[in-house]
Amino acid sequence: MGAVTDDEVIRKRLLIDGDGAGDDRRINLLVKSFIKWCNSGSQEEGYSQYQRMLSTLSQCEFSMGKTLLVYDMNLREMENYEKIYKEIECSIAGAHEKIAECKKQILQAKQIQKNRQEYDALAKVIQHHPDRHETLKELEALGKELEHLSHIKESIEDKLEWSQKQFHVLLSTIHELQQTLENDEKLSEVEEAQETSMEADPKP
Repeated sequence: MGAVTDDEVIRKRLLIDGDGAGDDRRINLLVKSFIKWCNSGSQEEGYSQYQRMLSTLSQCEFSMGKTLLVYDMNLREMENYEKIYKEIECSIAGAHEKIAECKKQILQAKQIQKNRQEYDALAKVIQHHPDRHETLKELEALGKELEHLSHIKESIEDKLEWSQKQFHVLLSTIHELQQTLENDEKLSEVEEAQETSMEADPKP
């Protein structure tokens, strides 16, 4: 069997001694006093051993009361720690809820910022274009100008149609004149031929 180390001796002594207040020594002393009291020869010696046993018992009771007080204090401390632990758990749960709410607010803020940037970009694009009132004025002016140009077109078409008719009449007149000239030339040729024939064949 191996040698017992100092650490094992101290550990066993603490297990026996409780909180280290010397309870095992007091119990051993009480047992010895009880044996001496049983074996006491005289009344004085028995009374002395009896007083020692009472003193040892008082010390044991005091130590036991102290241990009970420490035990009660430890129980209260445990209850207090459990209460604190629950409060910490509640605080942690509240912190998680606040963190989740903050994340939602951050996402909303990012979306709002994104919308504002898009609105600013659209506003810049809109600023480069005329407003609706000015556009309507321009459209109205263009409509009037288009109507005026339409009238001009109609007038030009009418003039062109009249010119085409005049040109057609002129062509007809030229054609008739040309036909008349051709007829006159043919008639002149016939008359000259007749005169030549008469000159070549005189009457007797």
